[in-house]
Amino acid sequence: MASEETRTVETRTAMSPTERGRTAETRGSETTAGVGRTRAWATRLVVVGIVLSALNLRPAITSLGALLEEVRDGLGMSGSVAGVLTSVPPLCFAVFGVTAPRLARRFGPAAVVCAGMAAITAGLLIRPYVGGTAGFLAASALALMGIAVSNVLMPVIVKRWFPDRVGSMTGLYSMALAAGTSLAAAVTVPLTDALGDGWQAGLAVWAAIAAAAVLPWLPLVRDRGTAAVQPQGPARGAAEQHAPLRMARSRTAWALAVFFGLQATAAYITMGWMPQIFRDAGVPAGTAGVLLAVTMVMGVPLAFVIPRVATRLPHQGPIVLVLGACGLAGYAGLYLAPADGAWAWAVLLGVSNCAFPLALTMVGMRARSGPGVVQLSAFAQSTGYLLSIPGPLLVGVLYQQSGGWGVPIALMAALMVPQMAVGFLAGRDRTVEDEATR
Repeated sequence: MASEETRTVETRTAMSPTERGRTAETRGSETTAGVGRTRAWATRLVVVGIVLSALNLRPAITSLGALLEEVRDGLGMSGSVAGVLTSVPPLCFAVFGVTAPRLARRFGPAAVVCAGMAAITAGLLIRPYVGGTAGFLAASALALMGIAVSNVLMPVIVKRWFPDRVGSMTGLYSMALAAGTSLAAAVTVPLTDALGDGWQAGLAVWAAIAAAAVLPWLPLVRDRGTAAVQPQGPARGAAEQHAPLRMARSRTAWALAVFFGLQATAAYITMGWMPQIFRDAGVPAGTAGVLLAVTMVMGVPLAFVIPRVATRLPHQGPIVLVLGACGLAGYAGLYLAPADGAWAWAVLLGVSNCAFPLALTMVGMRARSGPGVVQLSAFAQSTGYLLSIPGPLLVGVLYQQSGGWGVPIALMAALMVPQMAVGFLAGRDRTVEDEATR
Protein backbone atom coordinates (compact mmCIF):
# COMPACT_ATOMS: atom_id res chain seq x y z
CA MET A 1 0.00 0.00 0.00
CA ALA A 2 1.41 3.41 -0.92
CA SER A 3 2.10 5.79 1.87
CA GLU A 4 0.12 9.00 2.38
CA GLU A 5 3.09 11.06 1.21
CA THR A 6 3.42 8.97 -1.99
CA ARG A 7 -0.26 9.40 -2.76
CA THR A 8 -0.02 13.12 -2.15
CA VAL A 9 2.95 13.41 -4.55
CA GLU A 10 1.12 11.34 -7.16
CA THR A 11 -1.98 13.50 -6.81
CA ARG A 12 0.05 16.69 -7.24
CA THR A 13 1.83 15.19 -10.27
CA ALA A 14 -1.47 14.32 -11.85
CA MET A 15 -2.69 17.89 -11.51
CA SER A 16 -2.46 20.20 -14.44
CA PRO A 17 -0.46 23.45 -14.00
CA THR A 18 -3.74 25.37 -13.85
CA GLU A 19 -5.07 23.18 -11.03
CA ARG A 20 -1.80 23.49 -9.10
CA GLY A 21 -1.99 27.27 -9.48
CA ARG A 22 -5.53 27.34 -8.16
CA THR A 23 -4.50 25.23 -5.17
CA ALA A 24 -1.62 27.61 -4.40
CA GLU A 25 -3.96 30.59 -4.72
CA THR A 26 -6.41 28.96 -2.34
CA ARG A 27 -3.68 28.35 0.23
CA GLY A 28 -2.39 31.88 -0.22
CA SER A 29 -5.90 33.24 0.29
CA GLU A 30 -6.27 31.17 3.46
CA THR A 31 -2.94 32.48 4.76
CA THR A 32 -3.89 36.06 3.92
CA ALA A 33 -7.26 35.59 5.63
CA GLY A 34 -5.51 34.22 8.72
CA VAL A 35 -3.14 37.19 8.82
CA GLY A 36 -6.10 39.54 8.33
CA ARG A 37 -7.98 37.98 11.24
CA THR A 38 -4.89 38.25 13.45
CA ARG A 39 -4.42 41.87 12.44
CA ALA A 40 -8.10 42.66 13.13
CA TRP A 41 -7.90 40.99 16.55
CA ALA A 42 -4.73 42.94 17.40
CA THR A 43 -6.30 46.20 16.22
CA ARG A 44 -9.31 45.69 18.49
CA LEU A 45 -6.95 44.94 21.37
CA VAL A 46 -5.03 48.15 20.66
CA VAL A 47 -8.28 50.15 20.77
CA VAL A 48 -9.16 48.64 24.15
CA GLY A 49 -5.63 49.30 25.39
CA ILE A 50 -5.72 52.93 24.24
CA VAL A 51 -9.04 53.57 25.96
CA LEU A 52 -8.10 51.89 29.26
CA SER A 53 -4.68 53.55 29.29
CA ALA A 54 -6.19 56.97 28.64
CA LEU A 55 -8.58 56.47 31.55
CA ASN A 56 -5.53 56.17 33.84
CA LEU A 57 -3.47 59.15 32.69
CA ARG A 58 -5.00 61.71 35.08
CA PRO A 59 -6.71 60.11 38.15
CA ALA A 60 -3.35 60.13 39.97
CA ILE A 61 -3.51 63.93 39.74
CA THR A 62 -7.20 64.85 40.01
CA SER A 63 -7.91 62.43 42.86
CA LEU A 64 -5.14 64.20 44.79
CA GLY A 65 -6.53 67.62 43.89
CA ALA A 66 -9.91 66.69 45.36
CA LEU A 67 -8.27 65.63 48.64
CA LEU A 68 -5.37 68.09 48.70
CA GLU A 69 -6.48 69.77 51.92
CA GLU A 70 -6.79 66.41 53.71
CA VAL A 71 -3.42 65.24 52.39
CA ARG A 72 -1.79 68.51 53.47
CA ASP A 73 -3.20 68.15 56.97
CA GLY A 74 -2.34 64.46 57.18
CA LEU A 75 1.27 64.93 56.05
CA GLY A 76 1.81 68.36 57.63
CA MET A 77 2.45 70.21 54.34
CA SER A 78 2.71 73.98 54.00
CA GLY A 79 1.21 75.83 51.06
CA SER A 80 4.61 76.04 49.37
CA VAL A 81 5.24 72.29 49.76
CA ALA A 82 1.76 71.63 48.36
CA GLY A 83 2.75 73.83 45.43
CA VAL A 84 5.80 71.61 44.93
CA LEU A 85 3.47 68.59 44.98
CA THR A 86 1.30 70.08 42.23
CA SER A 87 4.48 70.74 40.20
CA VAL A 88 5.64 67.11 40.40
CA PRO A 89 3.44 65.93 37.46
CA PRO A 90 4.95 68.24 34.81
CA LEU A 91 8.44 67.66 36.23
CA CYS A 92 8.06 63.89 35.89
CA PHE A 93 6.51 64.25 32.46
CA ALA A 94 9.48 66.33 31.29
CA VAL A 95 12.17 64.11 32.82
CA PHE A 96 10.72 60.70 31.98
CA GLY A 97 8.88 61.61 28.79
CA VAL A 98 12.14 62.28 26.96
CA THR A 99 13.18 58.65 27.51
CA ALA A 100 10.07 57.27 25.78
CA PRO A 101 11.43 57.24 22.17
CA ARG A 102 14.59 55.36 23.18
CA LEU A 103 12.59 52.85 25.21
CA ALA A 104 10.12 52.41 22.34
CA ARG A 105 12.92 51.69 19.87
CA ARG A 106 14.40 49.05 22.16
CA PHE A 107 11.32 47.34 23.55
CA GLY A 108 8.44 48.52 21.35
CA PRO A 109 5.70 51.07 22.19
CA ALA A 110 3.24 48.45 23.45
CA ALA A 111 5.75 47.00 25.93
CA VAL A 112 6.64 50.45 27.25
CA VAL A 113 2.98 51.44 27.71
CA CYS A 114 2.33 48.10 29.44
CA ALA A 115 5.20 48.81 31.86
CA GLY A 116 3.87 52.34 32.29
CA MET A 117 0.47 51.06 33.38
CA ALA A 118 2.17 48.71 35.84
CA ALA A 119 4.16 51.64 37.28
CA ILE A 120 0.95 53.65 37.69
CA THR A 121 -0.65 50.73 39.52
CA ALA A 122 2.27 50.36 41.93
CA GLY A 123 2.61 54.08 42.58
CA LEU A 124 -1.08 54.63 43.31
CA LEU A 125 -1.25 51.60 45.54
CA ILE A 126 1.68 52.43 47.80
CA ARG A 127 1.80 56.24 47.95
CA PRO A 128 -0.98 56.73 50.54
CA TYR A 129 0.64 54.29 52.96
CA VAL A 130 4.40 54.96 52.74
CA GLY A 131 4.23 57.66 55.38
CA GLY A 132 5.78 61.12 55.24
CA THR A 133 5.97 63.74 52.52
CA ALA A 134 9.14 62.34 50.93
CA GLY A 135 7.69 58.86 50.51
CA PHE A 136 4.44 60.29 49.16
CA LEU A 137 6.37 62.31 46.57
CA ALA A 138 8.52 59.31 45.57
CA ALA A 139 5.51 57.01 45.07
CA SER A 140 3.73 59.76 43.16
CA ALA A 141 6.80 60.09 40.93
CA LEU A 142 6.64 56.34 40.17
CA ALA A 143 3.04 56.61 39.00
CA LEU A 144 3.80 59.79 37.06
CA MET A 145 6.74 58.10 35.35
CA GLY A 146 4.32 55.57 33.90
CA ILE A 147 2.00 58.36 32.84
CA ALA A 148 4.88 60.28 31.24
CA VAL A 149 6.02 57.56 28.84
CA SER A 150 2.42 56.68 27.98
CA ASN A 151 1.66 60.35 27.26
CA VAL A 152 4.44 60.48 24.69
CA LEU A 153 3.74 57.12 23.06
CA MET A 154 -0.04 57.35 22.68
CA PRO A 155 0.18 59.63 19.59
CA VAL A 156 2.84 57.26 18.21
CA ILE A 157 0.61 54.20 18.66
CA VAL A 158 -2.33 56.04 17.09
CA LYS A 159 -0.19 57.08 14.13
CA ARG A 160 1.16 53.55 13.63
CA TRP A 161 -2.03 51.54 13.96
CA PHE A 162 -4.50 54.09 12.58
CA PRO A 163 -2.61 56.30 10.09
CA ASP A 164 -5.82 57.18 8.23
CA ARG A 165 -7.83 57.91 11.38
CA VAL A 166 -5.52 60.10 13.43
CA GLY A 167 -8.27 62.62 14.23
CA SER A 168 -10.95 60.15 15.27
CA MET A 169 -8.60 57.92 17.29
CA THR A 170 -6.98 60.91 18.99
CA GLY A 171 -10.50 62.07 19.81
CA LEU A 172 -11.38 58.68 21.30
CA TYR A 173 -8.18 58.65 23.34
CA SER A 174 -8.70 62.23 24.52
CA MET A 175 -12.34 61.53 25.36
CA ALA A 176 -11.35 58.56 27.52
CA LEU A 177 -8.65 60.65 29.17
CA ALA A 178 -11.17 63.37 29.99
CA ALA A 179 -13.60 60.78 31.33
CA GLY A 180 -10.98 59.33 33.67
CA THR A 181 -9.96 62.79 34.79
CA SER A 182 -13.50 63.91 35.59
CA LEU A 183 -14.47 60.60 37.20
CA ALA A 184 -11.59 60.80 39.67
CA ALA A 185 -12.40 64.43 40.47
CA ALA A 186 -16.10 63.74 41.00
CA VAL A 187 -16.14 60.55 43.04
CA THR A 188 -12.92 60.65 45.07
CA VAL A 189 -14.45 62.62 47.98
CA PRO A 190 -17.72 60.63 48.24
CA LEU A 191 -15.82 57.39 47.68
CA THR A 192 -13.45 58.30 50.50
CA ASP A 193 -16.43 58.97 52.78
CA ALA A 194 -18.07 55.68 51.77
CA LEU A 195 -14.92 53.64 52.40
CA GLY A 196 -14.53 55.24 55.81
CA ASP A 197 -10.78 54.67 55.97
CA GLY A 198 -9.55 58.25 55.53
CA TRP A 199 -7.96 59.88 52.51
CA GLN A 200 -5.53 56.97 52.07
CA ALA A 201 -8.23 54.60 50.81
CA GLY A 202 -9.71 57.30 48.58
CA LEU A 203 -6.39 57.65 46.76
CA ALA A 204 -5.39 53.96 46.69
CA VAL A 205 -8.62 52.73 45.11
CA TRP A 206 -7.61 54.13 41.70
CA ALA A 207 -4.87 51.51 41.44
CA ALA A 208 -7.53 48.94 40.50
CA ILE A 209 -8.36 50.67 37.21
CA ALA A 210 -4.68 51.03 36.41
CA ALA A 211 -4.16 47.30 36.95
CA ALA A 212 -6.93 46.56 34.44
CA ALA A 213 -5.13 48.72 31.85
CA VAL A 214 -2.08 46.43 31.96
CA LEU A 215 -3.97 43.45 30.53
CA PRO A 216 -4.69 44.51 26.89
CA TRP A 217 -1.02 45.29 26.27
CA LEU A 218 0.35 41.94 27.46
CA PRO A 219 -0.30 40.07 24.17
CA LEU A 220 1.28 42.98 22.26
CA VAL A 221 4.53 43.39 24.20
CA ARG A 222 6.52 41.58 21.49
CA ASP A 223 5.34 44.02 18.83
CA ARG A 224 8.36 46.29 18.42
CA GLY A 225 7.44 48.20 15.28
CA THR A 226 7.69 52.00 15.54
CA ALA A 227 8.27 52.98 11.95
CA ALA A 228 5.65 50.99 10.13
CA VAL A 229 3.50 54.01 9.50
CA GLN A 230 3.35 55.36 5.99
CA PRO A 231 4.14 59.04 5.63
CA GLN A 232 1.28 61.48 5.25
CA GLY A 233 0.95 63.69 2.24
CA PRO A 234 2.88 63.21 -1.00
CA ALA A 235 5.22 60.23 -1.24
CA ARG A 236 8.76 60.96 -0.09
CA GLY A 237 12.07 59.29 -0.70
CA ALA A 238 13.43 56.77 1.75
CA ALA A 239 16.36 59.01 2.60
CA GLU A 240 14.05 61.81 3.69
CA GLN A 241 11.72 59.50 5.65
CA HIS A 242 14.60 58.22 7.79
CA ALA A 243 16.75 61.37 7.91
CA PRO A 244 17.55 62.46 11.47
CA LEU A 245 15.52 65.47 12.59
CA ARG A 246 16.89 68.37 14.61
CA MET A 247 13.76 69.59 16.35
CA ALA A 248 15.53 72.61 17.82
CA ARG A 249 15.77 73.97 14.26
CA SER A 250 12.04 73.78 13.67
CA ARG A 251 9.96 76.85 14.51
CA THR A 252 6.84 74.74 14.32
CA ALA A 253 8.25 72.25 16.86
CA TRP A 254 9.13 75.07 19.23
CA ALA A 255 5.73 76.72 18.84
CA LEU A 256 4.03 73.40 19.52
CA ALA A 257 6.28 72.74 22.55
CA VAL A 258 5.57 76.14 24.10
CA PHE A 259 1.85 75.78 23.38
CA PHE A 260 1.92 72.35 25.00
CA GLY A 261 3.74 73.77 28.01
CA LEU A 262 1.35 76.67 28.55
CA GLN A 263 -1.78 74.56 28.19
CA ALA A 264 -0.24 72.03 30.61
CA THR A 265 0.47 74.86 33.06
CA ALA A 266 -3.19 75.90 32.94
CA ALA A 267 -4.39 72.31 33.22
CA TYR A 268 -2.26 71.37 36.23
CA ILE A 269 -3.03 74.61 38.04
CA THR A 270 -6.70 73.85 37.45
CA MET A 271 -6.46 70.22 38.56
CA GLY A 272 -4.29 71.01 41.56
CA TRP A 273 -5.82 74.22 42.85
CA MET A 274 -9.34 74.82 41.49
CA PRO A 275 -11.12 72.80 44.20
CA GLN A 276 -9.22 74.82 46.82
CA ILE A 277 -10.22 78.09 45.12
CA PHE A 278 -13.88 77.11 45.39
CA ARG A 279 -13.52 75.81 48.94
CA ASP A 280 -11.91 79.06 50.06
CA ALA A 281 -14.86 80.91 48.47
CA GLY A 282 -17.27 78.97 50.70
CA VAL A 283 -18.17 76.07 48.41
CA PRO A 284 -18.44 72.69 50.25
CA ALA A 285 -15.65 70.18 49.63
CA GLY A 286 -17.90 67.68 47.83
CA THR A 287 -19.30 70.37 45.56
CA ALA A 288 -15.82 71.67 44.83
CA GLY A 289 -14.83 68.20 43.66
CA VAL A 290 -17.90 68.00 41.45
CA LEU A 291 -17.05 71.41 39.96
CA LEU A 292 -13.61 70.13 39.05
CA ALA A 293 -15.31 67.09 37.54
CA VAL A 294 -17.52 69.38 35.45
CA THR A 295 -14.39 71.12 34.19
CA MET A 296 -12.82 67.82 33.27
CA VAL A 297 -15.97 66.21 31.83
CA MET A 298 -16.29 69.01 29.28
CA GLY A 299 -13.39 67.30 27.57
CA VAL A 300 -15.38 64.11 26.98
CA PRO A 301 -17.52 65.35 24.05
CA LEU A 302 -15.20 68.15 22.96
CA ALA A 303 -12.09 65.97 22.96
CA PHE A 304 -13.79 63.79 20.38
CA VAL A 305 -15.12 66.66 18.27
CA ILE A 306 -12.13 69.03 18.28
CA PRO A 307 -9.53 66.63 16.80
CA ARG A 308 -11.94 65.66 14.02
CA VAL A 309 -12.59 69.30 13.19
CA ALA A 310 -8.89 70.15 13.47
CA THR A 311 -7.84 67.50 10.94
CA ARG A 312 -10.26 68.98 8.42
CA LEU A 313 -8.91 72.53 8.71
CA PRO A 314 -5.75 73.76 6.97
CA HIS A 315 -5.00 76.02 9.96
CA GLN A 316 -5.90 75.14 13.56
CA GLY A 317 -5.22 78.65 14.87
CA PRO A 318 -8.91 79.72 15.05
CA ILE A 319 -9.66 76.80 17.39
CA VAL A 320 -6.77 77.91 19.62
CA LEU A 321 -8.20 81.43 19.85
CA VAL A 322 -11.71 80.24 20.74
CA LEU A 323 -10.41 77.98 23.51
CA GLY A 324 -8.19 80.77 24.86
CA ALA A 325 -11.10 83.23 24.96
CA CYS A 326 -13.11 80.74 27.04
CA GLY A 327 -10.17 80.45 29.45
CA LEU A 328 -9.91 84.22 29.88
CA ALA A 329 -13.64 84.44 30.58
CA GLY A 330 -13.41 81.63 33.14
CA TYR A 331 -10.51 83.26 34.99
CA ALA A 332 -12.34 86.58 35.04
CA GLY A 333 -15.30 84.83 36.64
CA LEU A 334 -13.12 83.14 39.27
CA TYR A 335 -11.64 86.54 40.14
CA LEU A 336 -14.93 88.47 40.33
CA ALA A 337 -17.48 85.96 41.65
CA PRO A 338 -15.95 82.53 42.35
CA ALA A 339 -18.91 81.11 44.29
CA ASP A 340 -21.88 82.81 42.62
CA GLY A 341 -20.99 81.73 39.08
CA ALA A 342 -19.02 78.63 39.98
CA TRP A 343 -20.78 76.32 37.52
CA ALA A 344 -20.34 78.70 34.60
CA TRP A 345 -16.63 79.19 35.35
CA ALA A 346 -16.15 75.43 35.62
CA VAL A 347 -17.71 74.96 32.17
CA LEU A 348 -15.65 77.73 30.54
CA LEU A 349 -12.39 76.42 31.98
CA GLY A 350 -13.34 72.93 30.87
CA VAL A 351 -13.72 74.16 27.30
CA SER A 352 -10.37 75.95 27.56
CA ASN A 353 -8.65 72.78 28.79
CA CYS A 354 -9.50 71.10 25.49
CA ALA A 355 -6.30 72.68 24.21
CA PHE A 356 -4.74 69.37 25.26
CA PRO A 357 -6.44 67.11 22.68
CA LEU A 358 -5.88 69.85 20.11
CA ALA A 359 -2.15 69.83 20.91
CA LEU A 360 -2.03 66.02 20.58
CA THR A 361 -3.79 66.23 17.24
CA MET A 362 -1.33 68.81 15.97
CA VAL A 363 1.56 66.53 16.99
CA GLY A 364 0.19 63.94 14.57
CA MET A 365 -0.43 66.54 11.85
CA ARG A 366 2.87 68.41 12.01
CA ALA A 367 4.95 65.34 11.07
CA ARG A 368 4.57 63.17 7.97
CA SER A 369 6.06 59.88 9.17
CA GLY A 370 5.98 57.59 12.19
CA PRO A 371 9.58 58.37 13.25
CA GLY A 372 8.81 62.09 12.87
CA VAL A 373 5.81 61.78 15.17
CA VAL A 374 7.93 59.93 17.76
CA GLN A 375 10.55 62.69 17.79
CA LEU A 376 8.07 65.56 17.69
CA SER A 377 5.90 64.03 20.42
CA ALA A 378 8.90 63.57 22.72
CA PHE A 379 10.26 67.06 21.99
CA ALA A 380 6.95 68.89 22.33
CA GLN A 381 5.79 67.05 25.44
CA SER A 382 9.11 66.93 27.30
CA THR A 383 9.97 70.55 26.53
CA GLY A 384 6.41 71.63 27.18
CA TYR A 385 6.11 69.90 30.52
CA LEU A 386 9.51 71.28 31.52
CA LEU A 387 8.22 74.79 30.82
CA SER A 388 5.07 74.10 32.84
CA ILE A 389 6.86 73.14 36.07
CA PRO A 390 7.05 76.62 37.67
CA GLY A 391 3.35 77.41 37.19
CA PRO A 392 1.63 75.32 39.89
CA LEU A 393 4.52 75.98 42.29
CA LEU A 394 4.32 79.73 41.73
CA VAL A 395 0.57 79.67 42.30
CA GLY A 396 1.11 77.97 45.68
CA VAL A 397 3.74 80.52 46.70
CA LEU A 398 1.62 83.49 45.58
CA TYR A 399 -1.40 82.06 47.38
CA GLN A 400 0.53 81.73 50.64
CA GLN A 401 2.26 85.11 50.36
CA SER A 402 -0.76 87.15 49.26
CA GLY A 403 -3.28 85.36 51.46
CA GLY A 404 -5.83 85.07 48.66
CA TRP A 405 -6.50 84.04 45.11
CA GLY A 406 -6.52 87.41 43.33
CA VAL A 407 -2.83 87.44 42.33
CA PRO A 408 -2.65 83.73 41.34
CA ILE A 409 -5.76 84.05 39.15
CA ALA A 410 -4.29 87.14 37.49
CA LEU A 411 -1.19 85.08 36.70
CA MET A 412 -3.31 82.32 35.15
CA ALA A 413 -5.10 84.82 32.93
CA ALA A 414 -1.83 86.47 31.88
CA LEU A 415 -0.38 83.12 30.77
CA MET A 416 -3.36 82.51 28.50
CA VAL A 417 -2.31 85.33 26.13
CA PRO A 418 1.03 83.80 25.00
CA GLN A 419 -0.67 80.40 24.87
CA MET A 420 -3.06 81.75 22.24
CA ALA A 421 -0.20 83.35 20.29
CA VAL A 422 2.08 80.29 20.05
CA GLY A 423 -0.88 77.97 19.49
CA PHE A 424 -1.86 80.06 16.48
CA LEU A 425 1.68 79.66 15.09
CA ALA A 426 1.72 75.90 15.79
CA GLY A 427 -1.52 75.54 13.86
CA ARG A 428 -0.01 76.57 10.53
CA ASP A 429 -0.08 73.99 7.73
CA ARG A 430 3.52 72.75 7.65
CA THR A 431 5.58 69.79 8.88
CA VAL A 432 8.73 69.54 10.97
CA GLU A 433 10.45 67.44 8.30
CA ASP A 434 10.55 70.55 6.10
CA GLU A 435 12.26 72.54 8.85
CA ALA A 436 14.31 70.07 10.88
CA THR A 437 15.81 67.61 8.39
CA ARG A 438 19.56 67.66 8.57
